[in-house]
Amino acid sequence: MATIGEIELSAEGFDAVIFDCDGTLVHSMPYHFEAWCEALALHGAGGIFKEDVFYAMGGRPTKDIVVEINDEYGLKLDPERVAFSKREAFLKKLDKLELIDEVAAFAESLRGKVPMAIATGGTRMVIEKTLQAVGVSDLFEDVVTADDVKIGKPAPDIFLRAAQLLGVKPEKCLVLEDAPAGVMAGQLAGMTVISIPAPLNYVVKK
Repeated sequence: MATIGEIELSAEGFDAVIFDCDGTLVHSMPYHFEAWCEALALHGAGGIFKEDVFYAMGGRPTKDIVVEINDEYGLKLDPERVAFSKREAFLKKLDKLELIDEVAAFAESLRGKVPMAIATGGTRMVIEKTLQAVGVSDLFEDVVTADDVKIGKPAPDIFLRAAQLLGVKPEKCLVLEDAPAGVMAGQLAGMTVISIPAPLNYVVKK
């Protein structure tokens, strides 16, 4: 069980709700961090990516993060190769993922009442497998990923694309997000954003 404690979630006054996936709907961030550490170690850059930096960069596309790591540490890591390694490491952890209870319950309460979408900095293949792993693939009308836009979060493109697919004006969309880049992206899209806190007292499953 992954829980964030008491939080007020209401779609009243909105025509659509857009959810981030990792860290907002699905308790997956510790496993993404593990996958990052494994991938960087595989490419000779083990130990450089600190956990607090990882969480601060949450929501951004993997390849963008590799570019920033290169700039920060003077490295020449191949973004494509590191992203592939990180993806493969994460896919081995799918059985450990859990829904964040309060957010999942909110989404379930809106089923058939309010159109919903996922808007994520993850890639389509990984996000689809993530949603399947936690059993909510059928809950959302649309899924927009980093593969669907030219510029990822914190740019607003992903959220604007989700609103377009749902046929709803951006200002009538409610966004649920956990990461700074995602919160900024939602706000730049002209949407109302609820910031989702990290789960309480969680234990990383080995």
